Amino acid sequence: MSSSAGGAGAGGGGADIASLLEKAKELDQLKKDQDEVVTEINKIHKKVLASPEMVDKSVDAILLKLRGLYARAKELSESEVSASTALIGLLDGLLQSGASTAQRKKIVGEQKKKRIKSDTDTARFSAASMRNQLDQAANLKGEQVAARVKSDDEKDEWFVVKVIHFDKETKEYEVLDEEPGDDEESTQKYERKYKLPMSCIIPFPKKGDPSSAPDFGQGRQVLAVYPGTTALYRATVASHRKRKSDDYILEFDDDEEDGSLPQRAVPFYRVVALPEGHRQ
Repeated sequence: MSSSAGGAGAGGGGADIASLLEKAKELDQLKKDQDEVVTEINKIHKKVLASPEMVDKSVDAILLKLRGLYARAKELSESEVSASTALIGLLDGLLQSGASTAQRKKIVGEQKKKRIKSDTDTARFSAASMRNQLDQAANLKGEQVAARVKSDDEKDEWFVVKVIHFDKETKEYEVLDEEPGDDEESTQKYERKYKLPMSCIIPFPKKGDPSSAPDFGQGRQVLAVYPGTTALYRATVASHRKRKSDDYILEFDDDEEDGSLPQRAVPFYRVVALPEGHRQ
């Protein structure tokens, strides 16, 4: 009698283990599905940020797609909660029934392998992304870029500088700032060098490749080189360009003349996205 009961208990434990592993696979699949949905949502967000005028043209379609993706994300999250609750119940059952140490080790071992694989994949992706960023930074040598060379509690100062070198170890740029001398009648120039982190540098669009430049729509705030200077200031796009090679017509902040903001033409390759948290 005792032996028969023991066999039934062992069989029940085996069945619980199988159910546990099956539920763990289900949870793993839900996680993958969630990642795919989040990736799709992020793609749409990036497109909207890069081309705001796209939203004006097809706002209903974009909003409907986003709503569907968020509804799917909510559904997957609720399924994940349900699967996790079921797993907890199965684990409690195994602990109460006295599942063998070997069976428990098997469960923990399989979950650990999945976690290690997931962590490894994430680390591999992050490392590849960082290498790509560092390679792009190194390729800017000799190019002119926008640089935040000074930042205090009140405002940021951005200038056009030339990249001399990029150190992949320290992740710092060495840049050269050329400005006219203090005497306006003097043609002499002086140079200043800075070492700046990657967060202080924004590459300009390629002058010879207008198609690669972002297209900022009317009303968009940007950071642009003020005509006749090497300084960049916040400005608003006054009108939409007909062609990507056209100049932007901008209204610079704090540039009032006779109570109004004059509209100034700035080449597309001297206009970049306004950095988040910009102070002027």
